[in-house]
Amino acid sequence: MNQLQNYINGQLVAPAAGQYIDNYNPATGEVYSLIPDSDEQDVEQAVQAAQAAFPAWAKTSAEKRGRILMKIADLIDENLERLAEAESVDNGKPLKLARTVDIPRASSNMRFYGTAIQHFASEAHYMDGTEAINYTVRHPHGVAGCISPWNLPLYLFTWKIAPALAAGNCVVAKPSEVTPMTAYLLSEICMEAGLPAGVLNIVHGYGHKVGAAMVAHPKVPVISFTGGTATGRSIAATAAPMFKKLSLELGGKNPNIIFADCDFNKALHTSIHSSFANQGQICLCGSRIFIERPLYEKFRDAFVEKVKTLTVGDPLEDGSKQGAVVSEQHMQKVLSYIELAKQEGGTILTGGHQVQVEGRCAKGWFISPTVIEGLPYNCRTNTEEIFGPVVTLTPFDTEEEVIQYANCTDYGLSATIWTQNLQRAHRVAHQVHSGIIWVNTWLLRDLRTPFGGMKNSGVGREGGFEALNFFTEPQNVCVKL
Repeated sequence: MNQLQNYINGQLVAPAAGQYIDNYNPATGEVYSLIPDSDEQDVEQAVQAAQAAFPAWAKTSAEKRGRILMKIADLIDENLERLAEAESVDNGKPLKLARTVDIPRASSNMRFYGTAIQHFASEAHYMDGTEAINYTVRHPHGVAGCISPWNLPLYLFTWKIAPALAAGNCVVAKPSEVTPMTAYLLSEICMEAGLPAGVLNIVHGYGHKVGAAMVAHPKVPVISFTGGTATGRSIAATAAPMFKKLSLELGGKNPNIIFADCDFNKALHTSIHSSFANQGQICLCGSRIFIERPLYEKFRDAFVEKVKTLTVGDPLEDGSKQGAVVSEQHMQKVLSYIELAKQEGGTILTGGHQVQVEGRCAKGWFISPTVIEGLPYNCRTNTEEIFGPVVTLTPFDTEEEVIQYANCTDYGLSATIWTQNLQRAHRVAHQVHSGIIWVNTWLLRDLRTPFGGMKNSGVGREGGFEALNFFTEPQNVCVKL
Protein backbone atom coordinates (compact mmCIF):
# COMPACT_ATOMS: atom_id res chain seq x y z
CA MET A 1 0.00 0.00 0.00
CA ASN A 2 1.29 3.44 -0.94
CA GLN A 3 2.60 5.34 2.08
CA LEU A 4 2.82 9.08 1.57
CA GLN A 5 5.50 11.25 3.16
CA ASN A 6 5.92 14.85 4.19
CA TYR A 7 8.02 17.17 2.02
CA ILE A 8 10.35 19.09 4.33
CA ASN A 9 13.60 20.86 3.44
CA GLY A 10 13.58 19.44 -0.07
CA GLN A 11 13.21 15.82 0.98
CA LEU A 12 10.41 13.30 1.45
CA VAL A 13 10.41 12.32 5.12
CA ALA A 14 8.31 10.19 7.45
CA PRO A 15 6.28 11.88 10.21
CA ALA A 16 8.23 12.41 13.41
CA ALA A 17 5.85 10.30 15.50
CA GLY A 18 5.76 7.50 12.93
CA GLN A 19 1.95 7.49 12.82
CA TYR A 20 -0.25 7.31 9.71
CA ILE A 21 -3.88 7.93 8.70
CA ASP A 22 -5.99 5.75 6.43
CA ASN A 23 -6.74 7.40 3.09
CA TYR A 24 -9.95 6.22 1.43
CA ASN A 25 -11.03 5.95 -2.18
CA PRO A 26 -14.56 7.47 -2.05
CA ALA A 27 -15.75 5.47 -5.05
CA THR A 28 -14.94 2.12 -3.43
CA GLY A 29 -15.11 2.99 0.26
CA GLU A 30 -11.78 1.24 0.76
CA VAL A 31 -8.43 2.34 2.18
CA TYR A 32 -5.92 2.61 -0.65
CA SER A 33 -3.02 4.57 0.89
CA LEU A 34 -1.64 5.91 4.16
CA ILE A 35 -0.78 9.53 4.91
CA PRO A 36 1.39 10.99 7.67
CA ASP A 37 -0.40 11.73 10.94
CA SER A 38 1.89 14.68 11.54
CA ASP A 39 1.97 16.94 14.59
CA GLU A 40 3.68 20.04 15.94
CA GLN A 41 7.11 18.36 15.67
CA ASP A 42 6.75 18.11 11.88
CA VAL A 43 5.42 21.65 11.66
CA GLU A 44 8.41 22.89 13.66
CA GLN A 45 10.81 21.12 11.29
CA ALA A 46 9.03 22.63 8.30
CA VAL A 47 9.07 26.15 9.77
CA GLN A 48 12.77 25.88 10.56
CA ALA A 49 13.49 24.71 7.02
CA ALA A 50 11.45 27.58 5.59
CA GLN A 51 13.19 30.13 7.81
CA ALA A 52 16.60 28.86 6.75
CA ALA A 53 15.67 29.02 3.07
CA PHE A 54 13.99 32.42 3.21
CA PRO A 55 16.97 34.83 2.97
CA ALA A 56 18.27 33.30 -0.26
CA TRP A 57 14.82 32.85 -1.81
CA ALA A 58 13.78 36.43 -1.01
CA LYS A 59 16.96 37.71 -2.69
CA THR A 60 16.41 35.53 -5.76
CA SER A 61 15.28 37.70 -8.65
CA ALA A 62 11.61 37.71 -9.55
CA GLU A 63 12.55 36.45 -13.00
CA LYS A 64 14.36 33.41 -11.62
CA ARG A 65 11.61 32.63 -9.11
CA GLY A 66 9.16 32.89 -12.01
CA ARG A 67 11.17 30.49 -14.15
CA ILE A 68 11.03 27.84 -11.42
CA LEU A 69 7.26 28.24 -11.07
CA MET A 70 6.97 27.95 -14.85
CA LYS A 71 9.01 24.75 -14.75
CA ILE A 72 6.62 23.35 -12.13
CA ALA A 73 3.71 24.31 -14.42
CA ASP A 74 5.36 22.50 -17.34
CA LEU A 75 5.82 19.37 -15.25
CA ILE A 76 2.20 19.48 -14.12
CA ASP A 77 1.22 19.57 -17.81
CA GLU A 78 3.54 16.66 -18.60
CA ASN A 79 1.99 14.64 -15.77
CA LEU A 80 -1.61 15.57 -16.60
CA GLU A 81 -2.98 12.03 -16.89
CA ARG A 82 -1.21 10.76 -13.79
CA LEU A 83 -2.34 13.72 -11.70
CA ALA A 84 -5.90 13.64 -13.04
CA GLU A 85 -6.33 9.96 -12.23
CA ALA A 86 -4.84 10.51 -8.77
CA GLU A 87 -7.27 13.38 -8.16
CA SER A 88 -10.24 11.34 -9.32
CA VAL A 89 -9.34 8.36 -7.17
CA ASP A 90 -8.57 10.48 -4.11
CA ASN A 91 -11.58 12.82 -4.33
CA GLY A 92 -14.25 10.78 -6.10
CA LYS A 93 -14.79 13.30 -8.89
CA PRO A 94 -15.19 12.20 -12.51
CA LEU A 95 -11.85 11.70 -14.23
CA LYS A 96 -12.95 13.96 -17.08
CA LEU A 97 -13.48 16.85 -14.64
CA ALA A 98 -10.04 16.38 -13.10
CA ARG A 99 -8.46 16.12 -16.54
CA THR A 100 -10.14 19.21 -18.02
CA VAL A 101 -10.50 21.51 -14.99
CA ASP A 102 -8.55 20.66 -11.85
CA ILE A 103 -5.11 19.81 -13.19
CA PRO A 104 -5.02 22.40 -16.01
CA ARG A 105 -6.05 25.08 -13.51
CA ALA A 106 -3.26 24.01 -11.14
CA SER A 107 -0.80 24.48 -14.00
CA SER A 108 -2.35 27.85 -14.85
CA ASN A 109 -2.01 29.03 -11.25
CA MET A 110 1.73 28.36 -11.25
CA ARG A 111 2.22 29.87 -14.70
CA PHE A 112 0.10 32.95 -13.95
CA TYR A 113 2.06 33.92 -10.84
CA GLY A 114 5.36 32.88 -12.37
CA THR A 115 4.82 35.68 -14.89
CA ALA A 116 2.73 38.10 -12.79
CA ILE A 117 5.52 38.64 -10.26
CA GLN A 118 7.63 40.17 -13.05
CA HIS A 119 4.97 42.86 -13.53
CA PHE A 120 4.40 43.60 -9.83
CA ALA A 121 5.35 47.29 -9.72
CA SER A 122 6.21 49.60 -6.84
CA GLU A 123 4.65 53.05 -6.43
CA ALA A 124 6.14 56.55 -6.17
CA HIS A 125 4.51 59.82 -5.06
CA TYR A 126 6.19 63.15 -5.68
CA MET A 127 5.24 65.88 -3.15
CA ASP A 128 4.79 69.22 -4.91
CA GLY A 129 6.28 72.18 -3.04
CA THR A 130 8.20 70.10 -0.50
CA GLU A 131 10.87 68.66 -2.81
CA ALA A 132 10.32 65.16 -1.46
CA ILE A 133 9.40 61.85 -2.98
CA ASN A 134 7.77 58.80 -1.41
CA TYR A 135 8.29 55.38 -2.84
CA THR A 136 6.60 52.22 -1.65
CA VAL A 137 8.26 48.84 -1.79
CA ARG A 138 6.78 45.47 -0.90
CA HIS A 139 8.73 42.84 1.03
CA PRO A 140 7.87 39.15 1.48
CA HIS A 141 6.72 38.30 4.99
CA GLY A 142 8.99 35.32 5.55
CA VAL A 143 7.16 32.05 6.23
CA ALA A 144 3.61 31.83 4.90
CA GLY A 145 1.16 29.20 6.13
CA CYS A 146 -1.21 27.86 3.45
CA ILE A 147 -4.09 25.51 4.31
CA SER A 148 -6.22 24.16 1.45
CA PRO A 149 -9.50 22.16 1.25
CA TRP A 150 -10.52 18.79 -0.15
CA ASN A 151 -12.97 19.72 -2.90
CA LEU A 152 -10.49 21.01 -5.51
CA PRO A 153 -7.28 19.64 -4.03
CA LEU A 154 -4.44 20.60 -6.39
CA TYR A 155 -6.38 23.47 -7.98
CA LEU A 156 -6.75 25.35 -4.67
CA PHE A 157 -3.44 24.17 -3.19
CA THR A 158 -1.51 25.83 -6.04
CA TRP A 159 -3.83 28.87 -5.93
CA LYS A 160 -2.29 29.64 -2.52
CA ILE A 161 1.32 28.54 -2.78
CA ALA A 162 1.98 30.06 -6.23
CA PRO A 163 1.57 33.75 -5.24
CA ALA A 164 3.24 33.15 -1.88
CA LEU A 165 6.33 31.68 -3.54
CA ALA A 166 6.34 34.18 -6.39
CA ALA A 167 6.39 37.06 -3.88
CA GLY A 168 9.52 35.64 -2.24
CA ASN A 169 8.04 33.90 0.79
CA CYS A 170 8.84 30.39 1.85
CA VAL A 171 5.79 28.25 2.53
CA VAL A 172 4.59 25.66 5.00
CA ALA A 173 1.48 24.12 3.44
CA LYS A 174 -1.13 21.66 4.65
CA PRO A 175 -3.36 19.92 2.10
CA SER A 176 -6.59 18.35 3.32
CA GLU A 177 -6.06 15.02 5.05
CA VAL A 178 -9.08 13.77 3.07
CA THR A 179 -7.47 14.37 -0.35
CA PRO A 180 -3.67 14.47 0.05
CA MET A 181 -2.48 12.58 -3.02
CA THR A 182 -1.86 15.29 -5.62
CA ALA A 183 -0.11 17.54 -3.09
CA TYR A 184 2.20 14.59 -2.39
CA LEU A 185 2.83 14.14 -6.12
CA LEU A 186 3.51 17.88 -6.36
CA SER A 187 6.34 17.34 -3.87
CA GLU A 188 8.04 15.08 -6.40
CA ILE A 189 7.43 17.61 -9.17
CA CYS A 190 9.00 20.41 -7.11
CA MET A 191 12.09 18.30 -6.53
CA GLU A 192 12.37 17.60 -10.26
CA ALA A 193 11.84 21.29 -11.07
CA GLY A 194 14.79 22.30 -8.90
CA LEU A 195 12.88 24.27 -6.28
CA PRO A 196 15.47 25.04 -3.57
CA ALA A 197 15.21 23.00 -0.37
CA GLY A 198 12.97 24.53 2.28
CA VAL A 199 11.22 26.99 -0.03
CA LEU A 200 8.06 24.84 -0.04
CA ASN A 201 7.28 22.39 2.74
CA ILE A 202 4.20 20.17 2.71
CA VAL A 203 3.03 18.69 6.00
CA HIS A 204 0.18 16.17 5.90
CA GLY A 205 -2.23 15.43 8.72
CA TYR A 206 -5.28 16.54 10.64
CA GLY A 207 -6.36 20.14 10.91
CA HIS A 208 -6.57 20.10 14.70
CA LYS A 209 -2.93 19.00 14.88
CA VAL A 210 -1.03 20.28 11.83
CA GLY A 211 -3.25 23.21 10.91
CA ALA A 212 -3.56 24.38 14.50
CA ALA A 213 0.22 24.18 15.01
CA MET A 214 0.80 26.25 11.87
CA VAL A 215 -1.69 28.92 12.89
CA ALA A 216 -0.28 29.15 16.42
CA HIS A 217 3.39 29.17 15.41
CA PRO A 218 4.99 32.54 16.23
CA LYS A 219 7.27 32.37 13.18
CA VAL A 220 4.40 32.07 10.68
CA PRO A 221 3.12 35.65 10.36
CA VAL A 222 0.66 35.11 7.51
CA ILE A 223 -2.06 32.47 7.07
CA SER A 224 -4.11 31.75 3.96
CA PHE A 225 -6.99 29.31 4.54
CA THR A 226 -9.79 27.93 2.40
CA GLY A 227 -12.43 25.78 4.06
CA GLY A 228 -15.42 25.79 6.36
CA THR A 229 -16.66 28.89 8.16
CA ALA A 230 -16.46 27.25 11.59
CA THR A 231 -12.80 26.38 11.06
CA GLY A 232 -12.13 29.89 9.76
CA ARG A 233 -13.64 31.31 12.94
CA SER A 234 -11.33 29.13 15.05
CA ILE A 235 -8.28 30.19 13.02
CA ALA A 236 -9.17 33.85 13.44
CA ALA A 237 -9.55 33.40 17.20
CA THR A 238 -5.98 32.10 17.43
CA ALA A 239 -4.36 34.37 14.86
CA ALA A 240 -5.96 37.71 15.73
CA PRO A 241 -4.31 38.14 19.17
CA MET A 242 -0.99 37.31 17.50
CA PHE A 243 -1.63 40.06 14.89
CA LYS A 244 -1.20 37.66 11.99
CA LYS A 245 -2.26 38.60 8.51
CA LEU A 246 -5.25 36.47 7.47
CA SER A 247 -6.95 35.49 4.24
CA LEU A 248 -10.02 33.32 4.83
CA GLU A 249 -12.02 31.96 1.90
CA LEU A 250 -14.96 30.25 3.57
CA GLY A 251 -18.38 28.80 2.82
CA GLY A 252 -21.11 29.75 0.40
CA LYS A 253 -24.86 29.34 -0.10
CA ASN A 254 -25.07 30.90 -3.50
CA PRO A 255 -28.21 32.15 -5.25
CA ASN A 256 -28.87 31.44 -8.92
CA ILE A 257 -31.45 34.05 -10.00
CA ILE A 258 -33.33 33.32 -13.23
CA PHE A 259 -35.57 36.05 -14.67
CA ALA A 260 -38.29 35.20 -17.18
CA ASP A 261 -36.50 37.07 -19.99
CA CYS A 262 -33.36 34.91 -19.76
CA ASP A 263 -31.87 32.90 -22.59
CA PHE A 264 -33.73 29.78 -21.49
CA ASN A 265 -31.47 27.12 -23.00
CA LYS A 266 -28.28 28.72 -21.73
CA ALA A 267 -29.73 29.27 -18.26
CA LEU A 268 -30.97 25.68 -18.13
CA HIS A 269 -27.75 24.09 -19.38
CA THR A 270 -25.48 26.20 -17.18
CA SER A 271 -27.69 25.76 -14.10
CA ILE A 272 -27.33 21.99 -14.36
CA HIS A 273 -23.57 22.45 -14.34
CA SER A 274 -23.53 25.11 -11.61
CA SER A 275 -25.72 22.95 -9.39
CA PHE A 276 -24.00 19.58 -9.67
CA ALA A 277 -20.40 20.06 -10.88
CA ASN A 278 -18.07 18.02 -8.67
CA GLN A 279 -21.19 16.57 -6.98
CA GLY A 280 -22.08 20.06 -5.75
CA GLN A 281 -18.82 20.19 -3.81
CA ILE A 282 -17.66 23.55 -5.11
CA CYS A 283 -18.00 26.60 -2.88
CA LEU A 284 -19.34 28.52 -5.90
CA CYS A 285 -22.16 26.12 -6.81
CA GLY A 286 -25.59 27.73 -7.10
CA SER A 287 -27.53 25.66 -4.58
CA ARG A 288 -30.52 28.03 -4.32
CA ILE A 289 -32.29 28.54 -7.65
CA PHE A 290 -34.81 31.38 -7.71
CA ILE A 291 -37.03 31.45 -10.83
CA GLU A 292 -39.39 34.26 -11.82
CA ARG A 293 -42.93 32.90 -11.55
CA PRO A 294 -43.99 33.12 -15.25
CA LEU A 295 -41.04 30.81 -16.10
CA TYR A 296 -41.15 28.64 -12.98
CA GLU A 297 -43.04 25.57 -14.16
CA LYS A 298 -41.34 25.43 -17.55
CA PHE A 299 -37.88 25.73 -16.02
CA ARG A 300 -38.63 23.32 -13.18
CA ASP A 301 -39.89 20.58 -15.47
CA ALA A 302 -37.03 20.91 -17.94
CA PHE A 303 -34.46 21.12 -15.15
CA VAL A 304 -35.72 17.99 -13.38
CA GLU A 305 -35.84 16.09 -16.67
CA LYS A 306 -32.19 16.91 -17.37
CA VAL A 307 -31.08 16.14 -13.80
CA LYS A 308 -32.56 12.65 -14.16
CA THR A 309 -30.17 12.01 -17.05
CA LEU A 310 -27.03 12.69 -14.96
CA THR A 311 -25.38 9.30 -14.68
CA VAL A 312 -24.04 8.46 -11.22
CA GLY A 313 -21.22 5.96 -11.43
CA ASP A 314 -17.55 4.99 -11.35
CA PRO A 315 -15.56 8.25 -11.61
CA LEU A 316 -12.99 6.57 -13.85
CA GLU A 317 -15.61 5.70 -16.49
CA ASP A 318 -16.21 8.30 -19.19
CA GLY A 319 -19.99 7.89 -19.05
CA SER A 320 -20.27 8.97 -15.42
CA LYS A 321 -21.49 12.54 -14.97
CA GLN A 322 -21.56 12.31 -11.17
CA GLY A 323 -18.89 10.65 -9.06
CA ALA A 324 -18.73 9.90 -5.35
CA VAL A 325 -18.89 12.45 -2.57
CA VAL A 326 -15.62 12.78 -0.73
CA SER A 327 -16.21 10.69 2.40
CA GLU A 328 -18.76 8.57 4.23
CA GLN A 329 -19.06 11.24 6.92
CA HIS A 330 -19.82 13.88 4.30
CA MET A 331 -22.34 11.59 2.61
CA GLN A 332 -24.22 11.20 5.88
CA LYS A 333 -24.20 14.97 6.38
CA VAL A 334 -25.70 15.58 2.94
CA LEU A 335 -28.33 12.87 3.43
CA SER A 336 -29.26 14.39 6.79
CA TYR A 337 -30.01 17.70 5.08
CA ILE A 338 -32.26 15.94 2.59
CA GLU A 339 -34.21 14.52 5.53
CA LEU A 340 -34.30 18.00 7.09
CA ALA A 341 -35.75 19.39 3.86
CA LYS A 342 -38.60 16.88 4.07
CA GLN A 343 -39.26 17.87 7.67
CA GLU A 344 -39.33 21.54 6.62
CA GLY A 345 -42.03 20.82 4.06
CA GLY A 346 -39.98 20.31 0.94
CA THR A 347 -40.95 18.01 -1.92
CA ILE A 348 -38.24 15.86 -3.51
CA LEU A 349 -38.68 16.18 -7.27
CA THR A 350 -35.83 13.80 -8.10
CA GLY A 351 -33.01 12.07 -6.23
CA GLY A 352 -32.86 12.31 -2.47
CA HIS A 353 -31.12 9.03 -1.71
CA GLN A 354 -27.84 7.14 -1.69
CA VAL A 355 -26.99 5.35 -4.93
CA GLN A 356 -25.63 1.81 -5.08
CA VAL A 357 -23.16 1.46 -7.94
CA GLU A 358 -22.37 -2.02 -9.22
CA GLY A 359 -18.94 -3.58 -9.55
CA ARG A 360 -15.86 -2.21 -7.82
CA CYS A 361 -17.84 0.80 -6.53
CA ALA A 362 -20.47 -1.23 -4.67
CA LYS A 363 -19.31 0.17 -1.32
CA GLY A 364 -18.72 3.72 -2.55
CA TRP A 365 -20.29 6.95 -1.30
CA PHE A 366 -22.67 8.10 -4.02
CA ILE A 367 -25.73 10.36 -3.78
CA SER A 368 -28.27 10.93 -6.53
CA PRO A 369 -28.53 14.55 -7.74
CA THR A 370 -31.38 15.98 -5.69
CA VAL A 371 -33.89 18.71 -6.54
CA ILE A 372 -36.30 20.06 -3.89
CA GLU A 373 -39.17 22.54 -4.12
CA GLY A 374 -41.75 23.96 -1.74
CA LEU A 375 -39.41 25.23 0.97
CA PRO A 376 -39.54 28.63 2.69
CA TYR A 377 -36.74 30.83 1.39
CA ASN A 378 -35.33 31.30 4.91
CA CYS A 379 -35.49 27.73 6.25
CA ARG A 380 -32.35 25.88 7.33
CA THR A 381 -32.10 23.91 4.09
CA ASN A 382 -32.04 27.21 2.20
CA THR A 383 -29.65 29.06 4.48
CA GLU A 384 -27.08 26.48 5.69
CA GLU A 385 -24.27 25.17 3.52
CA ILE A 386 -24.88 21.57 2.44
CA PHE A 387 -21.99 21.26 -0.03
CA GLY A 388 -23.38 18.35 -1.96
CA PRO A 389 -25.57 17.46 -4.97
CA VAL A 390 -28.67 19.17 -3.54
CA VAL A 391 -30.47 22.23 -4.91
CA THR A 392 -33.73 23.95 -4.11
CA LEU A 393 -36.16 25.65 -6.51
CA THR A 394 -38.15 28.69 -5.37
CA PRO A 395 -40.43 30.98 -7.41
CA PHE A 396 -40.39 34.76 -7.02
CA ASP A 397 -42.61 37.58 -8.25
CA THR A 398 -40.61 40.80 -7.99
CA GLU A 399 -37.04 42.00 -8.18
CA GLU A 400 -37.21 43.30 -4.60
CA GLU A 401 -38.46 39.93 -3.40
CA VAL A 402 -35.66 37.89 -4.99
CA ILE A 403 -33.00 40.27 -3.67
CA GLN A 404 -34.41 39.67 -0.18
CA TYR A 405 -34.30 35.91 -0.80
CA ALA A 406 -30.75 36.04 -2.14
CA ASN A 407 -29.42 38.06 0.81
CA CYS A 408 -31.15 36.14 3.60
CA THR A 409 -28.19 33.89 4.49
CA ASP A 410 -25.06 34.58 6.52
CA TYR A 411 -23.01 33.80 3.41
CA GLY A 412 -22.04 36.06 0.51
CA LEU A 413 -19.57 34.30 -1.76
CA SER A 414 -21.08 34.29 -5.27
CA ALA A 415 -24.31 34.76 -7.19
CA THR A 416 -25.52 34.21 -10.74
CA ILE A 417 -28.07 36.38 -12.53
CA TRP A 418 -29.83 35.40 -15.76
CA THR A 419 -31.54 38.20 -17.71
CA GLN A 420 -31.42 39.89 -21.11
CA ASN A 421 -32.14 43.26 -19.48
CA LEU A 422 -28.80 45.03 -19.07
CA GLN A 423 -30.11 47.63 -16.63
CA ARG A 424 -31.67 44.95 -14.45
CA ALA A 425 -28.48 42.90 -14.51
CA HIS A 426 -26.42 45.80 -13.16
CA ARG A 427 -29.11 46.90 -10.73
CA VAL A 428 -29.54 43.47 -9.14
CA ALA A 429 -25.80 42.75 -9.15
CA HIS A 430 -25.14 45.84 -7.04
CA GLN A 431 -27.81 44.85 -4.50
CA VAL A 432 -26.86 41.20 -4.00
CA HIS A 433 -24.40 40.82 -1.14
CA SER A 434 -21.85 38.54 -2.78
CA GLY A 435 -18.19 39.02 -3.55
CA ILE A 436 -18.49 37.51 -7.03
CA ILE A 437 -21.39 38.07 -9.44
CA TRP A 438 -21.81 36.23 -12.74
CA VAL A 439 -24.30 37.53 -15.29
CA ASN A 440 -25.49 35.02 -17.90
CA THR A 441 -22.60 32.69 -17.12
CA TRP A 442 -21.03 30.75 -14.23
CA LEU A 443 -17.48 29.99 -13.12
CA LEU A 444 -15.95 32.09 -15.86
CA ARG A 445 -12.75 33.07 -14.09
CA ASP A 446 -10.14 35.67 -14.98
CA LEU A 447 -7.16 35.03 -12.71
CA ARG A 448 -6.41 38.77 -12.60
CA THR A 449 -9.62 39.57 -10.70
CA PRO A 450 -10.18 39.61 -6.92
CA PHE A 451 -11.77 36.47 -5.51
CA GLY A 452 -13.52 36.21 -2.15
CA GLY A 453 -16.75 36.67 -0.26
CA MET A 454 -18.72 38.98 2.00
CA LYS A 455 -20.22 38.30 5.43
CA ASN A 456 -19.41 34.79 6.72
CA SER A 457 -17.93 33.79 3.38
CA GLY A 458 -14.54 35.15 4.28
CA VAL A 459 -12.02 37.87 4.90
CA GLY A 460 -9.72 39.32 2.25
CA ARG A 461 -9.34 38.55 -1.44
CA GLU A 462 -7.29 36.14 -3.50
CA GLY A 463 -6.37 36.34 -7.18
CA GLY A 464 -4.31 38.69 -9.33
CA PHE A 465 -2.29 41.37 -7.60
CA GLU A 466 -4.61 41.06 -4.58
CA ALA A 467 -2.80 37.83 -3.70
CA LEU A 468 0.65 39.33 -4.26
CA ASN A 469 -0.33 42.26 -2.04
CA PHE A 470 -1.50 39.85 0.64
CA PHE A 471 1.75 37.90 0.63
CA THR A 472 3.89 41.05 0.91
CA GLU A 473 4.31 43.84 3.44
CA PRO A 474 4.29 47.41 2.09
CA GLN A 475 6.99 49.80 3.26
CA ASN A 476 6.99 53.49 2.45
CA VAL A 477 10.27 55.43 2.16
CA CYS A 478 10.16 59.25 2.16
CA VAL A 479 13.22 61.04 0.76
CA LYS A 480 13.77 64.79 1.04
CA LEU A 481 15.40 65.88 -2.18
